[in-house]
Amino acid sequence: MARIFRQGSWKQAVESSRTKTKDMLLSNCTPPVLTMIRYTSPSKIKSMATDRTTATSPRRRPMSAFEARVSLVLALASQASYQSQRLLFDLANETTKYLFPKRSGSRDLEEALMAVPDLETLKYKVSRRKEGYEIREVEPYFVAETTMSGETGFDFNGASQSFNVLAEYLFGKNTMKEKMEMTTPVITRKTQPVMTKEGKWRMSFVMPSKYGANLPLPKDPSVRVEQVPGRVVAVVAFSGFVTDEEVKQRELKLRDALKKDAEFRVKESASVEVAQYNPPFTLPFTRRNEIALEVERKEE
Repeated sequence: MARIFRQGSWKQAVESSRTKTKDMLLSNCTPPVLTMIRYTSPSKIKSMATDRTTATSPRRRPMSAFEARVSLVLALASQASYQSQRLLFDLANETTKYLFPKRSGSRDLEEALMAVPDLETLKYKVSRRKEGYEIREVEPYFVAETTMSGETGFDFNGASQSFNVLAEYLFGKNTMKEKMEMTTPVITRKTQPVMTKEGKWRMSFVMPSKYGANLPLPKDPSVRVEQVPGRVVAVVAFSGFVTDEEVKQRELKLRDALKKDAEFRVKESASVEVAQYNPPFTLPFTRRNEIALEVERKEE
């Protein structure tokens, strides 16, 4: 009896424990809660974002007149510094063309010391080398030309004025405001006399070949753009500074030499041309100058 009673009590205790556990679980469970999402319009969201940004970021202080002036000065200084650096770079690039010139074929010691700037120049072929001069076949080219104001071709004032007029055209004083590259040589020639009028000296710049006949027109009426046809010329090179007396003596010497030439003679309408290849600061013994006369073949 005692054993049976114990077994029944055990079963009741287990059943009672199960019932309590079930009740505990049921009492701790909560029904699911549905969360309602309120619709918010996009304009209100943008307004809320703007309010939040305004609240979090500090308000900028307005710039005073003094600070504005300082800011403007700094901006202008920065721009000027850039322009100065660019100008110095261009200047250095151009200077190297004169500091490291080209050496042409030499006939003697004087010509061996002559130097030509590394710039575009006339295109020609040397067909003959004679005693004291050479015969060249020059290709056609374009020039910008002006009449010189001086009585002679190589007085300082007249040459300087003519050079400046041509340089202004080359560097932008033209209808296209085109800045063209410098070339070499600068050519000075004397026109043929007309009736009783003495021939005038003219200075010309050789134009860059890339433009061909499409060169911009000069704004200065004293500047003319012309094409020089291909021709054959006799040329003598010499160093030093060019003077009217030097030109006269070398022209006479070249004419005398051509009288003895068995193949070529001076063309009847030929006038002397002087080509100067170097800038003024070049040392006299390294300067290259040339005297040229147009020639033609003698009739057989």
